[in-house]
Amino acid sequence: MEIHEHIIELPKKVYVGNGILSKLRDYLFQLNVLEPVLVVTGPNVRKIVIDEVAKGLNEIGKIEFIEVLDSSIDEVNRVEEKAKQLNPKFVLGIGGGKTIDVAKYVAYKLNVNFISIPTAPSHDGITSPFASIKGLGKPVSVKAKMPYAIIADINVLSSAPRRLINSGIGDTIGKLVAVRDWKLASKLTGEYYGDYTASLALLSAKHALSCTRIIHRDLKYSVSLLTEALISSGVAMGMAGSTRPASGSEHLFAHAVDLLQPNAALHGELVGMGSIIMAYIHGINWREIRNALDRIGAPTTAKQLGIPNDVIIKALTIAHTIRPERYTILGDRGLTWASAEKVARDTGVIE
Repeated sequence: MEIHEHIIELPKKVYVGNGILSKLRDYLFQLNVLEPVLVVTGPNVRKIVIDEVAKGLNEIGKIEFIEVLDSSIDEVNRVEEKAKQLNPKFVLGIGGGKTIDVAKYVAYKLNVNFISIPTAPSHDGITSPFASIKGLGKPVSVKAKMPYAIIADINVLSSAPRRLINSGIGDTIGKLVAVRDWKLASKLTGEYYGDYTASLALLSAKHALSCTRIIHRDLKYSVSLLTEALISSGVAMGMAGSTRPASGSEHLFAHAVDLLQPNAALHGELVGMGSIIMAYIHGINWREIRNALDRIGAPTTAKQLGIPNDVIIKALTIAHTIRPERYTILGDRGLTWASAEKVARDTGVIE
């Protein structure tokens, strides 16, 4: 008899709070962090944050810092080379989504513990066991290391540029679509569907929707709500063993736009826009999603991002080819040019 096992990976500890980076030394002690430690940072991490981290680390012993510019395979290889010389026991990722993606992918390749210290709540990669690395042929996520611990300082996260915070909200609202795609796939293809993890992902999306109502009044509370939503979305992926609960047709659209016009927008902005369109195709309340994004000033039209209409339409027609093995509302054949144009116009994404 064949035994099917389901392995759930979860972080050992998650620390969330205002100003908690100043307690980093205690946390590392609780987590039994041993030298040598490789710290991966990004170009936009404020010096004040780096200094605080260096202070927390100074009693550990041997520490090396390396700065990465993007989440490309070239940067991964460069960090991996340095890591092989240092032979770290722990890898710390400090920065936005790209920095953390590189750090956790390198940690996975070297099989060492990874600690995530996000400085921007821009997407759920800060907590998930998957990384989005460019240059591996396709813009999809690869297996990476589930964070051993996450240290989320709300003071740091809420001083991230507002556009990055909005992007995190867009990425999280996308779960409303992702879970529906997953359920549809399980009915049509017999794919595994986890009710519990799906509910967890939907809960994250509902939190993100409430963030759009309170962010103007209370930024810190809103960012802490968003951070907890991003963390539970990452945990949902760890429990499902795939990105399914967090990534559906709305992500395929985002990846397709990024293929056609690289760096035109932030990942979460494209996911938010994709969620409006895919919610419309699913026949669920797409206006609620569009209104929520409008409320916070996140882009809901191609024009706001300077993306030509043709790119949006073409992206919709090729989205189903990005991950052929992942069944979504787009089906096996995707959208025709005419229907893609119609849904984009009906939802106001293009004029």
